[in-house]
Parts: sequence; structure tokens; C-alpha cells
Amino acid sequence: MAHDEEMRIKSIGGGSLLIAWQLKDKKVLIVGGGEVASQRVESILTADAFITVLSPESGLHPRTKRFINLRSDRVTHHARPFSGQEELDGAEMVLTALDDNDLSRSIVEMCRARRIPVNAADIPDLCDFYFGAQIRDGPLQIVISTNGNGPRMASLIRTKLQKGLSGREGEAITKIGQLRNKLKERAPGVGGQLGKERMKWMTAMCNEWAIEDFILLDEGSMDKVLDEGWEKNKRVPSLNEVGVRRPQTSWITTFILPALPTATVFVAGALAATLLLTHHPRP
Repeated sequence: MAHDEEMRIKSIGGGSLLIAWQLKDKKVLIVGGGEVASQRVESILTADAFITVLSPESGLHPRTKRFINLRSDRVTHHARPFSGQEELDGAEMVLTALDDNDLSRSIVEMCRARRIPVNAADIPDLCDFYFGAQIRDGPLQIVISTNGNGPRMASLIRTKLQKGLSGREGEAITKIGQLRNKLKERAPGVGGQLGKERMKWMTAMCNEWAIEDFILLDEGSMDKVLDEGWEKNKRVPSLNEVGVRRPQTSWITTFILPALPTATVFVAGALAATLLLTHHPRP
């Protein structure tokens, strides 16, 4: 085991540092207005930044125009080409989405001189960071990065991962965040022993409850979770103890119907109803 760990440590490298970059109210300059630029605008809007799009009107993709028109609170358009390093004044991040590689390289050099993080679309060796394929569900964000080697593969992998999600994980995470905030109100403070105990209890809750269980919580049941759990020796309460019940599902709808082809679901449903009525006739 020690040898395996040693080999693992020696093999570390060759990737990127995947982080959640906080851009709220930061100023981001996007040079270009085409289809790739529209994708960049959407990604940066997700982070609540202020965006300046620098592109002649003729270079705007219809989708970029929609973002400019519908999100004027966050997106500003200057209808001109990039004219020089003064365009970088005030920018805290720069993205180029241009067909002109020489101009992109020139902008990257200007950004490096000013220590502004920069991404040049389709020129991986010039990028300080990459844009990966993303799965987003409320507060849940999953990024798939190929480190600039195969963006299309990242998209295909994203599709596969999405099929394994229910689509309600974000809702559960939102409820967990609300429960965590309520806990902080009862046990305030940063760091120290109390902080460790809060983290340990929340970890135990997440380990012992199913993701779907958190979706069922409301304000009242969250208070009961804290009353029956945190306040009683920091234990993990059951759903019954907090007055929450899981929706009842039959073995047919849980295991059989999802496995059947779409065309046979109606027939299977009718058969299931017949079986249930046969074995459980109406009074």
C-alpha cells in the first residue's frame, strides 16, 4: 500500500487546477461577437460578472445580440473592433473569440504584461485557463475538462453524466444549504471546535440521508431536524422523527417501467393495473 501511494504521488501532474472562480461584479472583456463569444457570454453571466462585448455590429451572432438586448443590466456592447491596449483598462479577465489568431496573440501578450488572466478561443497554448463542458442545476455545477485536447469529447462525456443524474440534485443541495445556515444561527462562530462539530454533523447527515430526502424538507421540518438531531447530542434523526415521509412507489414503477422501451410502457401500465386489481379487488 505504501508503495502504491508513493507511485501515485510521483505520477501527479499534467492537468489543470479545477476551481470555482468567483467573478461576481468583476469586469470581463470579451473581444469578438460570434457564436463562440455567445457561449462565453452565457458562461460569464452564470458567475454574475459585468461583461463588455467588443465587436463590430456586423460580427454579432444572433445569440450574442439576444444576450446584449435581454441582459443590458450585465452586458454592454461597444460596436467597434479592438483598437489597442487601452481597451483593457479596468478589465479583470479577458476572453478573445476571434478568427484572427495574430490579433488574439497580441491581446494575450498585452494581458500578460498587465497580469490579467486571459483565454484565447481555439489556441490552448495561449490560455491561462480553459472552459470545460458544464452541467448546471441550481447551485450544482460540474465541469468536464480535457485540458484543451478535445472539447467535443468533453461535451459527449457531459451527456453521459447527465443521464446518471435525476435533475433534482440542485434542489437537494439548496435545501442542504438552508439547513446549514439554520445550524449556523443556532451555533454561530467561525472555525474552532464548534466549527468542526458543525461540519462533522452536516457530513453525517449527508452520508446517512439520501439526496432525495433533503428535497422533502421545508422550514418546519428543518427546525425539527435540528431539534431532534443537533440539539440531542448531535445525532442524525430519521425522517419519521422529523415528520417527513417518502412518496410511496410500487416495485412496478420503480424497477420494471424504467427498463422497458417507451412503446411498451402503456401496455405494461395496463397490465400492472390489471394485476393489482386482480390481487386487490375493490371492496
